[in-house]
Amino acid sequence: MNAFSAYIDRRMWRILLLGAMSGFPWVLIGSALSLWLKEDGLSRSAVGWAGLIFGVYAINFLWAPLIDHIRIPILADRVGHRKSWIICFQTCILLALIGWSTLYPSTDIWVVMGLGLVIATASASQDITIDALRIEQVGDTEKSAMAAGAAIAVVGWWSGYKIGGMLMLFVADWLEKAGHINYWQLTFLMLCGLICLANIGLLLIPEASASSRIAAQQKAAAGLAARFGSSHMAVIGGFLANTVWGPLGSFFRKNGISVALALLGFIFLFKVGEAFMGKMSLIFYKEIGFSKSDIALYSKGLGWITTVAFTILGGFLAIRSGTFKALLFAGIAMAATNIMFSILAWTGKSEWVFALAVLLDDIAAAFATVAFVTFISLLVDRTYTATQYALLASIGTMGRTTLASSSGALVDWLHGDWGVFFILTALMVIPSLILLWFIRTRIPN
Repeated sequence: MNAFSAYIDRRMWRILLLGAMSGFPWVLIGSALSLWLKEDGLSRSAVGWAGLIFGVYAINFLWAPLIDHIRIPILADRVGHRKSWIICFQTCILLALIGWSTLYPSTDIWVVMGLGLVIATASASQDITIDALRIEQVGDTEKSAMAAGAAIAVVGWWSGYKIGGMLMLFVADWLEKAGHINYWQLTFLMLCGLICLANIGLLLIPEASASSRIAAQQKAAAGLAARFGSSHMAVIGGFLANTVWGPLGSFFRKNGISVALALLGFIFLFKVGEAFMGKMSLIFYKEIGFSKSDIALYSKGLGWITTVAFTILGGFLAIRSGTFKALLFAGIAMAATNIMFSILAWTGKSEWVFALAVLLDDIAAAFATVAFVTFISLLVDRTYTATQYALLASIGTMGRTTLASSSGALVDWLHGDWGVFFILTALMVIPSLILLWFIRTRIPN
């Protein structure tokens, strides 16, 4: 299968939908929540610290073994193991969104953040099964299809995030201009319809039999039982060893301790600068004078077009040039494009500078994300698909979410000097590139 034909495989449509379902919750707890809090009177620091709810993405690997092993009675038999879990988590997001539609941050901040945590936890948990279902759509020997699938998954993620965000901003802006005081609450109710449509599409995705995976896990469990015995404590210990240490041990045995730690360090640091910038971007746009409709048009609409186009190109680059070169180029590009936002901050409100900054930033983000997803996908042991991918993705998310929650406090510490802030985010990519050079010979291509 050559690089181009991998993209026209009908399995890519399924992966596209899965990616969109993964990206859409970030519209809610990222874009919507940030603007909702800011427009209700909270400070930049408070908006930034609210991003700590994203921390659950960094620890979802802790319960990934349970999702990988436990089957939901009745539902799993009807729709499949992976899809049954996704439907349950989507239902949690839907109910939390309905709860948001009855609240105001200025008076119900802790309830708002509690429901935001529910959305984040459900989203982080569904990503475990979405990523596993995506990877299992492609055979483990189909390297070109795996890279293409990673690119399409990123296209789907950005489609869910950008198009969902664009619709959200247009609706909120229209409702606000129509005189509705509760425009955010009404917007949340309208977004519930998108969740329902996505789940209808999910039911049409075929799910491969879990028999081979279950057999491999049972074989590993039997080996552990032979070592630990059959008492209750031994059974518990064997289960933990099989579900937790099995995936971790597999990763360290395959790569060696020093290389494995370097790989994890790179995964943790690679997108920290991008996350710092992204967390404060909507606040920045509002502060220099852009409306929600302007942000929807340029940041979401234009951003989606460029992201889709260059994500596919990024996947092609990852296939043709190799993962290392793609990651190196993406890291340098992310740092360079962050500086464009410094120029926007120093020149003031300018639609053409805004459009150019968004264009270049989304191109860099597209290359970076598809190379990063391809890189992680190729590291995964198929015996522990969900758990090991969740572990690696969680480590990357930890850097992007927990550290970036201080972004608002950093802007306040700089006394609102956005230009310097974006320069600092550009410099944050340097440590990851040093680690990338160290592990370059161990990166699958």
